[in-house]
Amino acid sequence: MKKTYITNMPNHIGAFLKASECLAKLGINITRVSYNKAVDSHTLFIDAEGDETALKQADLELEKIGYLQNTKTETSIVLLEFTLADHPGSVTEILRLINDFQLNISYISSQENGTEYQAFKMGLFIGDERKLNDFLEKARKLCPIRILDYNHSEKILDNSIFYNTFVSELVQCLGLSEELRDNLLINTNLVMQMLDEKGLSPYKTFESISRFAHLLAASRGAKFQPRISNHKITENTNIILIEPPCGSNTAILQSNGETLFIDCGYALYKDEMLKLFRTLLPDFDKIKKQIYITHADVDHCGLLPLFDEIYASSKTKECLELEYRGKNAFREQNPLHKPYINICKTLTCYQPPEPSKIIACWQSPENQTEPLVQTGFFDFGELHFEVYEGKGGHLQGETVLIDYTNHLVFSGDIYVNIHEMTKEQTEYNQYAPVLMTSVDTDPALCALERKTIMQRLGQGDWKIFGAHGMKKDYNCITN
Repeated sequence: MKKTYITNMPNHIGAFLKASECLAKLGINITRVSYNKAVDSHTLFIDAEGDETALKQADLELEKIGYLQNTKTETSIVLLEFTLADHPGSVTEILRLINDFQLNISYISSQENGTEYQAFKMGLFIGDERKLNDFLEKARKLCPIRILDYNHSEKILDNSIFYNTFVSELVQCLGLSEELRDNLLINTNLVMQMLDEKGLSPYKTFESISRFAHLLAASRGAKFQPRISNHKITENTNIILIEPPCGSNTAILQSNGETLFIDCGYALYKDEMLKLFRTLLPDFDKIKKQIYITHADVDHCGLLPLFDEIYASSKTKECLELEYRGKNAFREQNPLHKPYINICKTLTCYQPPEPSKIIACWQSPENQTEPLVQTGFFDFGELHFEVYEGKGGHLQGETVLIDYTNHLVFSGDIYVNIHEMTKEQTEYNQYAPVLMTSVDTDPALCALERKTIMQRLGQGDWKIFGAHGMKKDYNCITN
């Protein structure tokens, strides 16, 4: 049995030795350790493996010696910017007021900027919001004050409680349950450790995670404004393309009175997407809800529990079933991708669908040698698709749909139209490559698969619907 301990290690000689001895005497093996004093001077992450009884006893022993964190602390840090007149003693009144309120300072930064004022930044420990409000009311009589967003690319405000402060911000930003804190703590540390070993600054990692979370949050509710376009294929067949700021596109195919969805974005936007579906499809609640999944990435599968039937390759079905059973799915089996995917699932409230809803329409080829192999056919209304499965350049189980009669392609993430993304889509798509090192399982193979798709298209004008970005108009002769 494996377990990750988030320990609050005292900052003195022999502290790790004491924790190690505690685990060793119980026959527990330490499989990973992460500690970075420059990031957090107390928090030590320990991955341990042992039998269930020994691990339960370790919980008690570590708690007894004060090593297990209390993540429910109410103390937080607020970063304030005081606009002070640039002359001797201007900060004294503010410092006196801070002393009167018995607030501790965790961070100070100020530098003259050639004007008559200085932007004096201070981080203050706050345990009572009412106390902060009273302090701000009096401090604003002395000088203008701004409450700043926490910028993790700058210096860490207090390195003794950094991880808890950082995760608290993520939880509050997206309105998540407090029960998710440990999951975010562990996987944030895993990403930091992995990228730190590759030479990337830990602060860059934290900044990327924070900006990713804020980008997700900024697109909720009334601010959820996807780009929507209609594409006439035949007299009786139409495609509605929904491009959200974050996550995959959702394509709605309507043909001969039937409706089929292709991919479905993040679970975080469930309410927003349901409202949109009901606007675009007034009979949405009455129709049979069918969806085709190009591959089993979290940003494509968030709304799957809403659907009655889910069509996919056999490997995609296997991947979703692994998630449902709480096992490592294909992404998590890649150690470079696992931490980011777990963070992403937590931040977006992802839940896998019931396996009984998933229909494996085609058997994934065994020992596939070609980058793209035809595995079957998929008919919907007037559309007749040939189904091709990739070798796994982006993700195992990935499929591409090609309708040679109507010159129509659904390419998933093997091909996306990066040149015609919205500003928000472009910003969203920059974080995964940093935090995963690459969005593809095998970038070179994915490039070969992309090239093979184009080679399989005949002459004429084609409409290529990737899973991110606008539809691509493609002509085999001119391109």
